[in-house]
Amino acid sequence: METSDERLAGAAAEGDRGAFALLVERHYDRIFGLSWRLTGSRTEAEDLAQDICAALPMKLRGWRGEARFTTWLYRVVVNASHDLRRRQSAHSRAAAGWGDWELARQDEIGEARAAQEWLAAAMTALPVELRDTVALVLGEEMTQAEAAAVLGLAEGTVAWRMSEVKKRLRAMALREARA
Repeated sequence: METSDERLAGAAAEGDRGAFALLVERHYDRIFGLSWRLTGSRTEAEDLAQDICAALPMKLRGWRGEARFTTWLYRVVVNASHDLRRRQSAHSRAAAGWGDWELARQDEIGEARAAQEWLAAAMTALPVELRDTVALVLGEEMTQAEAAAVLGLAEGTVAWRMSEVKKRLRAMALREARA
């Protein structure tokens, strides 16, 4: 029988290296994938995922088990990406945005490529909180309730944010079509 993430997290918090290794093995792809969606850069996502994994033993000591482990882990990744943006901003570097993960499929050409490029540019124009919400709901295929738990928001707020994203993307598309 497979040991639950919650049980492994508790053991890892108490210093069980095997439990920690198993948690990382189970969830590294999830950490990396969300990091990529939030940073927009494969290189930054790799660095961020490594930083998160390195900090995880210490962070696990603060895990109280009030939510599912994966909900808590998503929150750790979102917070780490926000910290990265703040550090980048403090160093006068532009935040990465959503560029290369959307363009990873180099074999797509023509209209599909243009649509992807437009979406990438449009996503960078959205406020961070809207990008975070989209990354979880569409990128990680979470329900609005799950995304709300990760972000510490009411489910209605997540629903409003998704509606706002659609409205803003539609308005951007209309402006560009008129130009």
